[in-house]
Amino acid sequence: MYIEFLLEEPSAEHALRNLLPEVLGEEVQFRLHPHQGKPDLLSKLPGRLRGYQAWIPEDWYIVVLLDADDEDCINLKAELERIAYEVGLVTKSAVLPGTRFQVLNRIAVEELEAWFFGDVEALREVYPRISADLARRKNYRNPDTIPGGTWEALVRLLEYHNYEAPGKISIAEQISRHMNPDLNRSHSFQVFIRGLQEIMHEYA
Repeated sequence: MYIEFLLEEPSAEHALRNLLPEVLGEEVQFRLHPHQGKPDLLSKLPGRLRGYQAWIPEDWYIVVLLDADDEDCINLKAELERIAYEVGLVTKSAVLPGTRFQVLNRIAVEELEAWFFGDVEALREVYPRISADLARRKNYRNPDTIPGGTWEALVRLLEYHNYEAPGKISIAEQISRHMNPDLNRSHSFQVFIRGLQEIMHEYA
């Protein structure tokens, strides 16, 4: 089985390169295609999916991953579903009983960094001065609803503890090495993982 991942930005590529082998196992091959932001991915998505539709083998799947940012998740997901439908690909959300899907659309709420907040232990492996009780503090109890943007919140947190934030790619690379997918508190992360598990279950 083979999975093509269409990603919004390089930080997601670096995070998933560390996370996916643990989630997918050794038998699933994959390739990561980062873009230069959400507008870049959305503008190229119809053409890329149209290209896949012309030849996609039965054991191939496509996963599209975007940040929600400030957009309405329902509307953003509907746009992704529409693009796939218009090029003739079947999504997980639209598949009929007894048939297979080809595309899994997933959204990080509100940004990829929420997934890092969902694993405080992984955060502390890289930045040990962060408090072990961070997840119990009011603003951090739900990683997907951290106020003020999760990237900005992460930068503020690091600066508060006298760390210099090295940039999105470096942070994603470092923290993802220590993440435990089974224990992550981010709901959008768990939805993403369940989607991958459903792909493996469908093809098994």
